[in-house]
This record gives sequence, C-alpha cells and structure tokens, in this order.
Amino acid sequence: MNQTEIINIFTKKTLGLTFVLSAAAFAFGQEKVGISGTVVNKNNQPVPYASVTFSNKTSKLLSDAALTDEKGQYKLDITPGNYDITVEAIDYKKSVVNKQIATAGSIGALSIEPEKSSTNIKTGDIQAVVITAQSTKPYKVELDKRTYDPSQDIVSKGGNLQDVLSNVPSVSVDTDGTVSMRGSSNVKFLINGKPSALLGIDDGANALQSIPADQIEKIEVITNPSSKFEASGTAGILNIILKKSKKTGFNGSVIGTLGYLPQTNLNANLNWRKGNFTWFLNGGGGYRESKNTSRNNDYFNNAALDDDLVKRDTNSETKSKNNNYNASAGVVYDITEKTSVNASGTVRTFDSENFGNIDYAYTPFKNPFYTSNRSTFGTNNNLAFQGDFGLDHKFDDKGQNLSLSLSLQRSRSYNDTNIDDTINSLKDIINQNTINKTVIGKVDYELPIGEMSKLEAGYRIDINTNDYSNDVRESTATKPLDFLKPYTYDATYKETFNAFYLQFKSKIGKLGYQIGVRDELSNVDINYLSLNPNPAKNSVITTKNYNNLFPSVYLSYDFSKDNQLLLNYTRRIDRPRSFFMIPNPNYSDNQNIFDGNIDLNPSYVDSFEFGYSISKKKFTLNPTLYFRHQTDDTKMLVYNILATDDNGDIINPKRIESHTKPINLGTDDRYGLDFNFNWDATNWLKFLGNVDLFGYNTKGSTLYDTFDKDGNPIQAVANFEGKGFSTRARLSSTIKVDKTFSFQLQGFYRGGQKTAYQDRKDMYAINFGASKTIWKGDGTLAFNIQDIFNTRSMRSTTYTANSVRDSYMQWQPRQFSVSLTYRFKQGEKIEQTKKKKDINSNATGDDQQGGPM
Repeated sequence: MNQTEIINIFTKKTLGLTFVLSAAAFAFGQEKVGISGTVVNKNNQPVPYASVTFSNKTSKLLSDAALTDEKGQYKLDITPGNYDITVEAIDYKKSVVNKQIATAGSIGALSIEPEKSSTNIKTGDIQAVVITAQSTKPYKVELDKRTYDPSQDIVSKGGNLQDVLSNVPSVSVDTDGTVSMRGSSNVKFLINGKPSALLGIDDGANALQSIPADQIEKIEVITNPSSKFEASGTAGILNIILKKSKKTGFNGSVIGTLGYLPQTNLNANLNWRKGNFTWFLNGGGGYRESKNTSRNNDYFNNAALDDDLVKRDTNSETKSKNNNYNASAGVVYDITEKTSVNASGTVRTFDSENFGNIDYAYTPFKNPFYTSNRSTFGTNNNLAFQGDFGLDHKFDDKGQNLSLSLSLQRSRSYNDTNIDDTINSLKDIINQNTINKTVIGKVDYELPIGEMSKLEAGYRIDINTNDYSNDVRESTATKPLDFLKPYTYDATYKETFNAFYLQFKSKIGKLGYQIGVRDELSNVDINYLSLNPNPAKNSVITTKNYNNLFPSVYLSYDFSKDNQLLLNYTRRIDRPRSFFMIPNPNYSDNQNIFDGNIDLNPSYVDSFEFGYSISKKKFTLNPTLYFRHQTDDTKMLVYNILATDDNGDIINPKRIESHTKPINLGTDDRYGLDFNFNWDATNWLKFLGNVDLFGYNTKGSTLYDTFDKDGNPIQAVANFEGKGFSTRARLSSTIKVDKTFSFQLQGFYRGGQKTAYQDRKDMYAINFGASKTIWKGDGTLAFNIQDIFNTRSMRSTTYTANSVRDSYMQWQPRQFSVSLTYRFKQGEKIEQTKKKKDINSNATGDDQQGGPM
C-alpha cells in the first residue's frame, strides 16, 4: 500500500466521522464575558482550592463553576446575567451572595468564615472538592483490586486496548491476542463494571483493537473478586473504566494516528457539563492491516497412509484489512441532590477482509515429495448496539444508597470464507453467522451501620442468547458443490443466570474485614440441528442446571497509612464459552479442525492471596503470594484420525486430520509470588515493573480414539500431567528529558513451561515510545515502536500417540505509529455532590465496591 492510498483511507474513512462528532461543539456556544475574583477569609488571607459556583437565576444550563488556585484566585468565562454565587471550602462555612454580572472584569473578593471548631470535625457531611492532577504513580493498590493508569504509558499512545493491556502489571497478552492473568486465560472483561457490546461480538484480539487507548481512563485488575461481582472468570476480572469528564463547561480532545503496518485512527472525546446535566459523546474509527504467520511441522511415527507419510509441514500466512468505527453518547441528569438518572447508547462496527495461504509439504517414506496449497479469502462484518439505563438514589447523606440499572445489548457477526485446495481440487464455501442478544438487570443496595461498618446486598439477572448458523459446502473435480453435512448446522445457545449477594464490611482498630456470599442459579439450553447423516449426531437438545455458592473473605491490617497486610479467599467458576459447546463450531482447514464438546462442564477454583503493600512518595511495593486450586480444568486435547466421508468411510487416498477438542480433566494448581512496584528514582527517571515467579502442577490423563500403523482404530492415552517453575516479567523505564519531552523503554519476558503433553518455549519483546507536549500543553505528539527486534512469537512442541508437532506463531510483526492529540477548553474539575468521610467509601463505577482500608 503506497502513501497516497494510506492518506485516502485516513481522510475518507475516519476524518468525516470525527468532524461530525466535533461539530457538537458549536451547539454549546454562547456570548460570554471573562470575569475574575478572589476568595479570602476574615483576616483577608487567600483561601486556596475553594469551590466557586455561579448559579444562573434564569436557566440552570448557564450555570458554571471554578476552583481557586493556591493564591485564592480564579477566572471564568460566563454568560451575563443574575447569579447566586456559592463559595465552599473544607473547614469553612458555606457562603452565598447574589450578583448581577453584565461586563467583563473583576467582581472583587468573596469572603468566607471558618467553622467554629474545624479541628474537631467528626465523621459527617462535607461539601467535597475534588482536585485532579496527573498522577505520579501509575499503579495503585487497594484492598480488592489494583488500579493501573495508562495516561503515563507512552508506548501505548495512539494504540488500542490490546496495546494498553500488554503493559498492565499481572496481565499478559499472547501473540494471538489471548489475554491472561497469572498464566490463566479465563479472564472476565467488563466495561465500566458491566459486560459490554464493545467486547460482545468476539472475545479475541479484534474486539480489543476496537477500543482506542485514548478513551481509557484506568484499568482495574481484580485478581480475587469479592461476592459482589459475578463469579465467572477464574483468573479474575479486568474492568475497563472509560473516560467520563467531571469538568464543567465544554471539554474534549481529538487524537489522530498514522502507523505501519498501515494503520490510521481518528477519535474524539467530547463532554459538556452545565447545571444538572452532563452530556458526553465519544467516537471515531480507523483502518488497520495485520499479518499473522504460523508454521506446524508434524512428524508421524506410524502413519497409516498408502505412501507411508512420515512428515507434514504446514506454513500459513494470513493478511487482513480491518475497518472499525464506534460511537457512544450519554446523559446524566440530577433530578434532585439525592437522585439522578442516566442513559447512554453505544454502536460499534467492525469489517475485515482476510487473505490466507496454507502450504502443505508432504515427505513420504516411499513415494516422492509433493506439495499442496490451500488459499483462503474471507470477509467479516460485525455490528453491535448497547443501551444502558440507570437510577441512583441517596436516602440520606450517611451513605444509604440504592442503584438500579438495565443493559440491553445486541450484536451480530457475518463471516464468509472461500477456500481453494490445489492438490485435491477441492473448493470449500463457509458461511458462519452469529447473533447475540443480552439483557442484564441489577439492583444494588448499601446500608451504613454505625461509623465503621456497611452492609451491601443485591440481585442480578443475565439472559444471554446466541444463535449460530453454519453452512459448509464443498466441491471436487468429480463432485458438484454440495453441503459438507457433518459441518452444516443451526444451533441456539441460551444461558440464564440469577444471582443474589450479601456482604458485610467493618473495621476494628487496625483490623479491617469483609465477608460475603453469592448464590448463582444457572440454566443453559442448547438446541443443535445438523445435516450430519449419523442420527446420533444430527439433533441434540441439552439442558444444564447449576446452583452454586461463592463465598469471599477479605482481611487487612494497617500498620500505618499506606502500609498494610492483605489476606483474602474467594471461590470462582469457569463457565465454558458457548462456541466450545457446539459440537462442530469451526471448519476452516480440512486438515486442522476444532471440535466442540456439548458435554463440557464448568470448572471451579479456590483462590487464596496473602499480600503486603507499602506506598511512599517515591515508591510503591506490592508483593503477593497466591495459590489457586482448579478442579475439572478445561484442557485442549489434540489428536489425529483418518479422514472419512459423510457416510463414515475412510477417504481414499487416505488423509490424516488433526483435531482439537476442549475437555474437562483433572486438576490444575498454580502458586507463586506476584511482585509489582513503581519507583521514582529521580525527577527524570521512573520505573514500573512486575515479576511473577510461579509454579504449576497439572494432573490428568484421558483415552481418545486414533489409529495404529495399519490404519485400524485404537485408543491411546493423552497425558496432561506436568509440574515445574517459570517466570513472567515486565519492566518499563520512563526518562523525562524536560517538562515537555519524555521517552520510554519497555521489556517483556515470559519463561517456558513444560508438561508431558506440551513443551512451550520462552518469549521476549522490547518496545519504545516517545512523547512531546506542544501548543502550550493543549497538544501531545507521540511516537512508538512495538516489538523492536521482531521477537514476539509463540513456539511450542506438542506430543500425541502417533505424532510430534512443532509450532510457531506470530500474530503481528514489528510495527510503529505516530499520533497527535489536541485538547480544548480544559476546565477545572469539580464535584459538588455531598460525600461522607467514611473508611468504607470506594465507589468507582458500576458494580464496584470498597473495602476496609
């Protein structure tokens, strides 16, 4: 792709959408005048960081607010009119005066009086003023989670959610886009505390790449979620908090990115806050190309082929062109000081074209060497909608709250693939359509008990329906195009979860505790109808019911402020993915086939953590010892069979098919030390690191059907047992050259793991990023290189009864990008809502919770 084509894609596909979003700015324009003033106490001394609110007597939409600086001064652009001016500051009495503002200039000094005994204020109601500046610590430890702030992550600027997750402590992203925490890929994703249509179409790398890094405010890493959270996700929960500005007036930013492999992105974040209304509008789109390379070398030790095949080399390269767009809009309206309602909507599209080539090289024992080629062209079209509605009510100012929410989601995915196989004169046409519909309803209630305790309770219902339609047609030189019956089916997967939770938290001296229990009633219905001529496999109706209790216990002991011990235990569940349970969910390569397993059941994990956290001005240290015991673990069984036709007869000439199938088997124990730290070594040098030293002990073996050297069916044993020790490590170093320029180096390493079934090799990668602030702080220019030495690839050796497979896979080669961010109307960040000084308060997003600190 030449430079002209890249520029055309950038302008035609993304620039227009962002201009539409940015045009909203003109709707907020008013003729305003610039005013200034000061806030002083009775001794005429300046009062810093006081909240000054201008409430327009005619229209609340014209109201605005400001925050005084360290000299007690403030400036504001405001529409002329009659205003009630409210001044508030911690340890001072609230003051209200009325002024008519007609012209620009100073309105003079506003005086406030101190509280009668500000030093003796007990737990009670205060008017909170929240001052937010750039955090010096990108990583923060709390009782039940760890929070990562990506704003200082230079390497990911201009990237997407997948790029950001690659830098989050305790989180790893494999070369195929699979996200894992502490070595387990059973991670539950939430957006603002709820499952989201942004990730609802697919759970792979495509979904992660559709969320721009610029829209992410923070990521909560919850390795041991409490009973308040849904119990699925044995590895833990990643809660992605998207930006929602608290700044008054109109604020926003626009970011554009150009990169190679060719990529273009343009995104806008717009916010408007006036009076009782808060609006936001975020969206954008982009174009991206990707290149996936994989190699499999299969060595057969007893192949039952006429020509005695002893080796099959498979080389695959897939290139894709992707377009994605997303837009979110919402409003929050404060009905009263204690009650507010909110509504938001999200739409996301993802389209791709995929070009693939698979080369097979066969090395027989008797006959000459020969090759085969399988070329693929596929299109993918995804569309998702989501609507969220909520109501929040405070019964009083002591923390008794009720929250109601409803989320309606729908997504659909159309996938069409055309495959040509040269040596067998085969042509396959595959059409895969999936429609997902989800309804989530929640009720959460909080009741403070005394000064140090809180009771929480809630109910949640999830109804999730997936409709699958899979048509596979095949033609040969001797057979016209017709359905490949074992792989043509319609299926409906429906799951309904009802959950109730109750938890209590309190504190006795320096000891904090939280105990809770969650009860989940699960119902799964699968209706599978296939064209398979085998009556036992052409129609399956299955219903599964589960009722499980999931307790959680948290303990903390405070030695001093920001210095504490943490101990917790939780029980979790790993529910099979829906497409894992469809008997034949995937057919894209007639020699490498993925089989579903309708008999797959959930697995369960008991998780323990014992950690220590200390946070000082220059550093934060957080070592955590952990142990996880998982039963009925889901493992991937790889086996070989002789290919058969629709009637079950062995194909002549004989052909070997390699199958992969998920099964429940044995136990899996993980234990280790997860050590996270950040250190501001000097004013110009900072480090952020994560080291996970872990051991594993896997048990389980099973029988499976295969064939002997004469082609006769036999049973063999797959042994998954293995134990050992490995390492994962990440280190980022940020160097600040001056106030406007910084650069960052980041290294990643994952040690190898070995079992009797598979030997996975180690992997490492190094990234680079640079950032320059321009336009007096309103702009940022960033540059980054992902995988400088092109080493991020996955290598493994897998052993079966009649073969050994060496595998290599690289999801993306080295790539680089440059991005430009522009921010406008950056107002002061102010909250006027009443808050309570409560050691239990820690509300961040939906479904979030605090804990004894």
